[in-house]
Amino acid sequence: MRVLGVESSCDETGVALYDSGRGLLAHALHSQVDMHQAYGGVVPELASRDHIRRLVPLLRRVLAEAGSTLADLDAIAYTAGPGLAGALLVGASFAVGLGLARGIPVLPVHHLEGHLLSPLLSADPPQFPFVALLVSGGHTQLMRVSGVGAYELLGESLDDAAGEAFDKTAKLLGLGYPGGPALAQLAESGRPGRFKLPRPMLHSHDLDFSFSGLKTAVLTSVRERPLTESEKADLALEFQEAVTEVLVAKALSALAACRLERLVVAGGVGANRRLRSRLDERGARAGVRVFYPELELCTDNGAMIAFCGAQRLLAGATAVCDGSFAVRPRWPLAEC
Repeated sequence: MRVLGVESSCDETGVALYDSGRGLLAHALHSQVDMHQAYGGVVPELASRDHIRRLVPLLRRVLAEAGSTLADLDAIAYTAGPGLAGALLVGASFAVGLGLARGIPVLPVHHLEGHLLSPLLSADPPQFPFVALLVSGGHTQLMRVSGVGAYELLGESLDDAAGEAFDKTAKLLGLGYPGGPALAQLAESGRPGRFKLPRPMLHSHDLDFSFSGLKTAVLTSVRERPLTESEKADLALEFQEAVTEVLVAKALSALAACRLERLVVAGGVGANRRLRSRLDERGARAGVRVFYPELELCTDNGAMIAFCGAQRLLAGATAVCDGSFAVRPRWPLAEC
């Protein structure tokens, strides 16, 4: 079964071709970072228009790299949510129109499910069941994953997601967009001990998160007096340490509660090197194996959507080819 994947939920346009027998055949991605930098964040209307421009060239590139044609497609999967409504509509209408023209089924896919299953594309994939830590710009969640489509929410952020807190803190420190990677880079030159930030909900005896207070603590430090460049680096280091300490502690608590020894980390923040090193270190001490997607698949991409769609279809999901579709900008993963 060959499934084409289309991703357009935010500021990255992704197209990929996955074969259930041969694996990922090809994938291509266009990032809009350069376009949005001038505005300090994603402009939804600009994002939607850029998706329109990029989808056809990316499709042609993927088919050429895979040595395939449209006639070789068995199904198309597209991101139906969550995400920016306009951006989702571009990808959905493109996928459904193509499916209708070719007379092949089209399947809506949950964006976070794509992230959650993306480590299964690696050379050493995890086995079910496992605990998943989803950390991205818009979501921070812990899920128990028993199989494809079998997800139990264990805990989530009550306010800002970890990635959102990274971006907002980066803006407070005068860093560019995207803020998360810029802050992580600045933290590499920081020294510990100068600042002390809270570890929100670290001892809350549940698996929920809260990062808005941490962002406010950074704001307080910034407003006290002008910071030197070295002080900004020290503050960035302390912020990153606070976030990663909470994420690691909650993830390990979730594993203990579920009596599992496999942890999957997915989403853009999952590429953070400090988070990975702390998870690997603490996981090794606790006898836990930690799995990550390939670095190129940590951000939004079409490969995870194609793979997720294929797994859903193999599990018996119903796809349609009648031209109808809908998007869900807000879509809880537990409902997919």
